[in-house]
Amino acid sequence: MALKKKHYWIGAAVVVVGVVIALAALRGRGDKTLAVQTAKVDRQKIVQKVSATGKIQPKTQVEISADVSAKIIKLPVKEGQWVEKGALLVALARERYVAAVESGEANVSSAQANATLVRENMNRTEKEFARSKELLATGLESQSAFEAKQAEYQVEVARYKSATDQVEQAKASLKQARDDLSKTTIYAPMSGTVCALNKEQGEIALGSQFQKDVIMIVADLSEMEAQVNVDENDIVSIAAGQKAEIEVDAMLDKPLTGVVSEISNSANVAGQGTAEQKTEFEIKISIIDPPKTLRPGMTASAEIVTKTQDNALSVPLQTVAARTVDQLTMKGEKRKDAEKRYKPDKDGFVEIVFTVVGGKAVAKQVKTGIQSDALIEIVDGLKEGEVVVTGSYRAISKDLQNGAVVTVGKEPKSGKGAQASEAGG
Repeated sequence: MALKKKHYWIGAAVVVVGVVIALAALRGRGDKTLAVQTAKVDRQKIVQKVSATGKIQPKTQVEISADVSAKIIKLPVKEGQWVEKGALLVALARERYVAAVESGEANVSSAQANATLVRENMNRTEKEFARSKELLATGLESQSAFEAKQAEYQVEVARYKSATDQVEQAKASLKQARDDLSKTTIYAPMSGTVCALNKEQGEIALGSQFQKDVIMIVADLSEMEAQVNVDENDIVSIAAGQKAEIEVDAMLDKPLTGVVSEISNSANVAGQGTAEQKTEFEIKISIIDPPKTLRPGMTASAEIVTKTQDNALSVPLQTVAARTVDQLTMKGEKRKDAEKRYKPDKDGFVEIVFTVVGGKAVAKQVKTGIQSDALIEIVDGLKEGEVVVTGSYRAISKDLQNGAVVTVGKEPKSGKGAQASEAGG
């Protein structure tokens, strides 16, 4: 009997211990806090940048194409060759155009001879008409004879007008033929480098005013620019004169600098009507002191400095989060009380940072300014020296709730601890 009693008390003790452990575990789970990292709000330099990609192009280049169609009989230049303004670039076969000029000259001569003959006839009929008019006045010429001479004179006047028009037409045709002949030789319109040569001697140059058949490109490689595309959301912050840092894929060890020189007013839309539709604007960045190894067509990326704040009140970029008023309403608090503290934007979101007060995370609404890839300016809502939650990113973006109990990890001495202030946005 005593043995059974002993077993009973041992079993009861085990149950009690189990219950105590379970309650402790449940209490521990209910009181579990979220570990966060913090930093002090301080002032730093923030450089806001816009990224863009594109190609390197000469600032000045001319596409050389023929205005008349003919075989290329002389091509005295090579790709990469320097040419002076006025140097011969292309000579085309000219026999057909020489023949056209000779034919035009003959047509002008014939038209002028015909006009001279018609003019003589007109002068003769004019005199006969004048004499008939005098005779009619004295009664020595009949009315019918007078009218016949008058009609003959008027016919010759019209013929002479037609003959002079034919002379002018023949001269215009001759002028066109001479102009076509002159276009069989093409000279350099500027001094520069032949940076592209698309034809060879013996090929046909297709002269056309409506479709280019580029024979070569002559460019001034001493003045180069980056033609890059900027997203429509960023173009409003781009202005002429802004500085830019340029990287060329083929010359990564030689970063370049430039200045925004031109901004397109019209957009380029790619993939229109599809999910990949993209609207961009082309801008041109003049490169300062371009190296001689820089070549047209090279792929380039640019970071354009749009704004700089030398002493901005700032926090790490990941510190700022967005919440709805419902998400910011603390446990046991009425929504209308939360609405007094937080004013959402037109999309219903409140821009906030979390501070730590009495071991709890407290959301404070802020107004932000410019940003880099590491820092963001706080225009309103915080003071220098305040402590804000900087991590973890998951906690700030998702897990951390307004009023939640938190534990603070090792705190950096300042917001500069692990952040670079001059990185592109």
